Amino acid sequence: MREIRISGREAGQRLDKFLGKYLREAGKGFLYKMLRKKNITLNGGRADGSEKLAEGDTVRLFLSEETLEKFCGKVSGAGQAQWGAKLEILYEDSQVILVNKPAGMLSQQAEAGDVSLCEHLTSYLLASGQLTEAELAVFRPGVCNRLDRNTSGLVAAGKTIRGLQALSELFRQRSLDKYYLALVRGIGLKARRLEGYLRKDAASNTVAVSARPAEGSSFICTAYEPVEEGEGATLLRVHLITGKTHQIRAHLASIGHPILGDRKYGEPRPEFPRQMLHAWELVFPNPLPGLPQLAGRRFQAPLPADFRKALQKLGMPAIPEQMP
Repeated sequence: MREIRISGREAGQRLDKFLGKYLREAGKGFLYKMLRKKNITLNGGRADGSEKLAEGDTVRLFLSEETLEKFCGKVSGAGQAQWGAKLEILYEDSQVILVNKPAGMLSQQAEAGDVSLCEHLTSYLLASGQLTEAELAVFRPGVCNRLDRNTSGLVAAGKTIRGLQALSELFRQRSLDKYYLALVRGIGLKARRLEGYLRKDAASNTVAVSARPAEGSSFICTAYEPVEEGEGATLLRVHLITGKTHQIRAHLASIGHPILGDRKYGEPRPEFPRQMLHAWELVFPNPLPGLPQLAGRRFQAPLPADFRKALQKLGMPAIPEQMP
């Protein structure tokens, strides 16, 4: 028999979801059969898997060690402690963490073996003692807003199930205000709200924007206002109202103002080695019952060196670290 005491990190998820992670090599049918036969219990009683776990709950597995070893599998967390890229942490509490992601780093794994921000977060939490190898069997920190590899800026991640769920719900309901800084081709731009429809081509990993809906397309809305002008370019503060793949990049390109350095939707230029797009700011709603410590707060991610250098090349003044 094995007994598991639920910590604050695992609390908030359904029992069957927890068991699916802990006994990752077992099928769902096996898990529900063990629940029916009371070979798996919750707080000493029968459970059907739909129960939401709370901190301090006890899950008992009346299974042989051979069966447990077979179905638990190996946790591939030990090597993560060595990845440890130094993260620029903008905010952190017991539930969530906000990071200024550098350009060139994946937000999440694209394929097996990738080392993304999620792996670096896991490494940080292991090294700081906030996460144990045992807890990795049932929980891994995850990001809630995925930035393209070559887009820098603010990423929000959950350090616990509750934190991850609360953040994910904010992004899903568009309760957060998300602002980006983008260097685009052209001058004389006026503040504008764009609406359209975006359709993704999975084969080429590109999207197309149209004025009218089409099969497989999704409604998108992007607003922007100019901040500074330079040599044939404008710095925009972009409000991402909906959040779809490549939305800002494709939407701005569709009106003739592609982001400088964007190889997919713009015009590659050697002086801009990546798209000049930066996730600048998150503004949390107030009230915020799920994460009261963040209610009404505003967070901004400082511009990276390559973005500041691009502004200088275009004759634009430096952007203050706390732009209103």
